[in-house]
Amino acid sequence: MTAIDELLKRNYELGNVVPGDRSSPKPSLQVAILTCMDSRIRVFEIFGLKQGEAHVLRNAGGVVTDDAIRSLALSQRKLGTREVLLVHHTNCGLELVTEDDFKDELEADTGLRPTWAVEAFKQVEQSVRGSMARLRRSPFIPHTDKIRGFVYDVHTGELREVQAADTAAA
Repeated sequence: MTAIDELLKRNYELGNVVPGDRSSPKPSLQVAILTCMDSRIRVFEIFGLKQGEAHVLRNAGGVVTDDAIRSLALSQRKLGTREVLLVHHTNCGLELVTEDDFKDELEADTGLRPTWAVEAFKQVEQSVRGSMARLRRSPFIPHTDKIRGFVYDVHTGELREVQAADTAAA
């Protein structure tokens, strides 16, 4: 049995037991959460979310990329979100690669060098600050006053808030 077959079996066995309101694509809490694709981050459990309460976006590292800005712009401008919660985490796979090495590897394997940024980092707090700053600078994100960033400890479950760069020095 493939992993997809296993997931489909679980879905069938689960049935329709997920609590929450499915009546609107607009999240009832008016919040969007951007986090890493790491499977140890159980977003709905961490925040006690129900269906319909928040938009949840995931990518490698949870970093603010052009595609994340695209999704957040739609989330805010068309679907009513007003807050953004960024959640990066300890022991992230992006801490294990470097921008040039990974691009070199892809180019050697495919003959093409990616035009997109890998967004690798060494200091997770700096990555959170950079993502918050990128969101606040984006002309496409109208609601920037309630952007907060956190580091999730994958071993303890603790969430630690990271102050934005402009307030960290103060």
